[in-house]
Amino acid sequence: MKKYDYLIVGAGLYGSVLAYEMNKKGKKCLVIDKRNHIGGNIYTEEIEGINVHKYGAHIFHTSNKKVWEYINQFCEFNNYINSPIANYKGEIYNLPFNMNTFNKLWGVVTPSEAKEKIEEQKKEFGIIEPKNLEEQAISLIGKDIYEKLIKGYTEKQWGRQATELPSFIIKRLPVRFSYNNNYFNDLYQGIPNGGGTHQ
Repeated sequence: MKKYDYLIVGAGLYGSVLAYEMNKKGKKCLVIDKRNHIGGNIYTEEIEGINVHKYGAHIFHTSNKKVWEYINQFCEFNNYINSPIANYKGEIYNLPFNMNTFNKLWGVVTPSEAKEKIEEQKKEFGIIEPKNLEEQAISLIGKDIYEKLIKGYTEKQWGRQATELPSFIIKRLPVRFSYNNNYFNDLYQGIPNGGGTHQ
């Protein structure tokens, strides 16, 4: 006689939701994980009254209203909007790169001025088809921002020269020609009150 209908490998968001939904349909699930906790990369633990995101902050975000309503049945979300900044030698810049960043760096005010400046810097390098991370970054945001806000951080993070890294790593970096400081474009976003694994 079988004990379980499904073996689910991984107790992160996908595995947990699958087990929950299958259980509602009367199926028995065994969920296993190589880690000694549930939640996958959204795992949080309370340390001295602070919810610490063990694997880095994970912000839930979606533009799908049904998904947002579904996930809200499990917990309440705060209204956290991810609008990071970078500190480069005491100068503060907005991330994602947007008109605030371009204005501070180059004094430009309009999107067309910012695009013109980026094109100018891109032309200087003759980049048509980016072959590595450095070329991809310069073709997205120009040499100045690459050198100040991407190169050092990226090389430290990966432990390799940016010219040795594949171009796709930086393709998802948001670049906005507006004054919007929100990292995500999604309508709904937040972090669960009490952390990702407080239930």
